[in-house]
Amino acid sequence: MAYIPPHKRNSNETERPLPTPDKLAPLFKKHVDIGSSKYNEWTSKLIYADCAISKWWAVGLDDDTQFPSSVNLEPISLDTILQKSGEKPLALMNPGLDTDSEVKWDLPKCPWVYIADKVLEDLLASFENVRKEMESPKLEELRPNLVARVGKVLFYRSPSVSLEYIRENLTTEMLKKWKRRFYTNVPVSYMEKIVNKAVPNIGLDFKSEKDIYQVKLSDSSRPDSTLSCTCIVNEHGKLHFYKVELNQVRNMVMDISIPNKNLDLRLMLNVKRVLTTQTDDEMQSIRDLIDSAIIDPDVKGGLRWPLEKASSGKYNVVGVWHVIAKTYKNQSLRLKVRHADRFNFRTSVGEASWEINLHLEKLVAKLKEEKVEVNSISETLEENMKFIWDNFLSCERFLT
Repeated sequence: MAYIPPHKRNSNETERPLPTPDKLAPLFKKHVDIGSSKYNEWTSKLIYADCAISKWWAVGLDDDTQFPSSVNLEPISLDTILQKSGEKPLALMNPGLDTDSEVKWDLPKCPWVYIADKVLEDLLASFENVRKEMESPKLEELRPNLVARVGKVLFYRSPSVSLEYIRENLTTEMLKKWKRRFYTNVPVSYMEKIVNKAVPNIGLDFKSEKDIYQVKLSDSSRPDSTLSCTCIVNEHGKLHFYKVELNQVRNMVMDISIPNKNLDLRLMLNVKRVLTTQTDDEMQSIRDLIDSAIIDPDVKGGLRWPLEKASSGKYNVVGVWHVIAKTYKNQSLRLKVRHADRFNFRTSVGEASWEINLHLEKLVAKLKEEKVEVNSISETLEENMKFIWDNFLSCERFLT
């Protein structure tokens, strides 16, 4: 299906009026969802703001609730998840999907237009909340970021519900009630395809490569947040600390299942706080933790601490990530391809994964403008979704 620019679309496509700024506040309250998905699986801490929006929905259905007969909900064997929850998650699969054939979409709108329409109201409402935070007189620097991630939405069913019943009665309304997580570990072959084919085809230039460690700290004075300390290895082979951020606010998380594609999509409006208000004693406690870390490539996460050295003052080490990331960029987008080796000190579970993150920088710049042009944002959002649809949502059968 060819892309039709917004100003050239036929009038038979279902249209709805674009929201205006004065309507955003009631929309924001209307769409708040405080469901069970608001847990960070690596810290076991609540990290969303009270007014965060979290949604899941599917694209490409004949109606809004019913899945086609070719789509099944199948159990997925992932050792890491089994260690954490003791049960196999389920994922939507289309066994008959042939990746070499063209997928037919019998929809009133192009799928990327449908996604943009579903997201627009919540995106505008969420950014209004971000704008208020940015304008408040705080010493902390706020960095809004809109990220698109590819992966697979995994669901957790009640043990009392059989797979046979699920397959016979599979609807979106059923799945909305279940606990879920977004699994971002993509196959190596997919990562190589993105780097070797998609990057040059879409005009992204290599920008940088970073090898960093992120030490996750719990703060007894902020029990519902996690401090993330970014570190590098200096010339002496020791861990060197240079930045600490508060990972607390995620204003919008949209998980999108796409039965006629092999990958799902997550759109996340994120706000990080670069902390500048710690006391000297607090900063010294953080530096003591970083200085006592031992770099060890043989352990998950790449770092370990001597006995009784994993806490200092009000801070405790709860996790560590060793991240090797390559960044590609153009004027509108920033693509980050990263290998993340993680370890959770609370659960003693680790995982290494390949991940693809696409930062929609042009769209964020438009959202930050003093006078928000809703039509311009809508067009840019559609362009971004079309770009992602064409270049990032196709690979071999996922998780096999």
